[in-house]
Formats: sequence, structure tokens, C-alpha cells
Amino acid sequence: MCGNTMSAPLLAIMPHTRNAATVVIFLHGLGDTWHGWAEAFAGITSSHTKCSCPHAPIMPVTLNINMAMPYWFANIGLSPDSQEDESGIKQTAGNVKVLIDQEMMSGIPSNRIILEGFPQGGVLFLYTAITIQQKLVGITALSCWLPLWASFPRCPISGANRDVSILLCHGDCNP
Repeated sequence: MCGNTMSAPLLAIMPHTRNAATVVIFLHGLGDTWHGWAEAFAGITSSHTKCSCPHAPIMPVTLNINMAMPYWFANIGLSPDSQEDESGIKQTAGNVKVLIDQEMMSGIPSNRIILEGFPQGGVLFLYTAITIQQKLVGITALSCWLPLWASFPRCPISGANRDVSILLCHGDCNP
């Protein structure tokens, strides 16, 4: 159903010094792109922070009458008991792990990597934090939910990110 891949995403990287000390990886939401967030990030980044911001692939969205738009995984329904795109979520979370590994290979330790996402991006980062072994500095997840929640024990974060700082926010302007 999804066929999602992040193997060759468009990747926006905000200006920073060559020796950035911290990395922020940001994933946008359904129908959005990095361009929708560029101005906000320009005002909060520093020369020592690298912002890595992939664009989701553009594909038809079943939930949106098959309109083609950027998305990370298929939204199949809007209710809490709706089926989830398990393969798309797991595949894209695996690709996020590759981005984290690439930053670590460039010299940034995982405990200097921050994941930020809105809403599909937040969903992926909550799932990623639970399923990876690298200790992260923090996660900002906006207007999202824990995907595949039924597959986790009651207290899902038991690994490297058990004590990770998570800012989870919901507003009333994003139905």
C-alpha cells in the first residue's frame, strides 16, 4: 500500500560551521515539505548546529482521495483503532536510523543528535527512539501519536532512550 522509500530524499541542510557540535534532524508532516519550515528554523539555528531536513517522497495518498503529496508512510484512517502502515513506518524509521548513523560517522555522537518532527515526523521519531540502541539528546514530537502502540509493552522505552527528554505537544489548530 505504501511503497515508501527515503533512499534518495531531497535533503536540505541549513548553514552551519564545518565542525557542528549538534545535529537536529527534522521531518515534516503529510503534504508538507522542508520549505514550509525553513523560515522557522532559520531563526533558531546557530552556526554550531547542523539541521538536516529530508523531504518525503511524493506519492498518492489513499486517505486524501489518492492526491499525490509528500508523505513518510500511509495514513490509512483517522481513528485510534485504524489500521496502520506498519511496513512504511518501519522502513522509514530504518532510513532515519541510517541518517543518525551517517551523522555519527561524520563525528557527531548520538547523544548530540536531536530529532524533531510534525506530525508524521514526530510519529516516526517516537517509534525510532524506542527501537534504536543509540542514546539521543532529545525528541520534539508535535501533533502526533505513538505508532504501532499495541506492539510495545506498557512502558515502551526500556533501551538506550529510556530517559531521553521528549517534548510532546498538541494544539487545537491541526485537526
